[in-house]
Amino acid sequence: MAASPLSLRSTLLRGAALLAIAMAVAGCAGKSNMTTGSIAKSSKPVGEMNANELRGAADSIGQAYEKNPRDPQVGMNYATVLRMNGRNDQALAVMQQVAISNPNNRDVLAAYGKAQAAAGQLEQALNTILRAQTPDRPDWRLKSAEGAILDQLGRSSDARLRYRQALDLQPNEPSILSNLGMSYVLARDLKTAETYLRSAASQPGADSSVRQNLALAVGLQGRFQEAETIARQELTAEQAEANVAYLRSMLAQQNAWKKLAADDSGNTN
Repeated sequence: MAASPLSLRSTLLRGAALLAIAMAVAGCAGKSNMTTGSIAKSSKPVGEMNANELRGAADSIGQAYEKNPRDPQVGMNYATVLRMNGRNDQALAVMQQVAISNPNNRDVLAAYGKAQAAAGQLEQALNTILRAQTPDRPDWRLKSAEGAILDQLGRSSDARLRYRQALDLQPNEPSILSNLGMSYVLARDLKTAETYLRSAASQPGADSSVRQNLALAVGLQGRFQEAETIARQELTAEQAEANVAYLRSMLAQQNAWKKLAADDSGNTN
């Protein structure tokens, strides 16, 4: 039996949506970033570690966590590395314990929301992010994170409102522009998505995640060589190959994207 448009859409867009959530919530805790934030002063940024280095980092930081599981920074660092190793359930368990020990720490709550989103607990993640936000001192990172989770929940209008509120607080911030662009990718408005993502990629401080999103939007329009060129920019050979592999895995679903477009164009409801 052929997949329904709804189930096909859900399967196809989940990877892109989770990438947007990861980017948005990544910056919530202080200056750290999921793909480039430092685990420790003596280590590489996470985004520059290979698989063996990530496993080693998980082991070493795990030992520090065992000695002091209530330390918020150690706990957040440990959860970050666990997620980078694909151990989302364990990262969530770590952040649950850290949040219990630090219930009023806004950075901890933000990181807890990130762990919940990565584990697929989107409603819970949204509630945690809202708890971390304070009306008298609104945080643009939390606004953007809220938007990314709302996008995954299918509430695109609410999501884009949050992104624009975040941009009011932090104009031209590349991570916000990127998440806004990804919102349009999820809606398959690829030309609008490309506009926002090109703007994001042109901003100072734009990282490889922003360019990866741009490459995805370009590739989904059929400009595959241009997309691979974007995905390889300003990276080590190993990072570039990882980005291109991800891009190819998403673009391999191009026929499914086309099927969704055909289904939608033929749906008059």
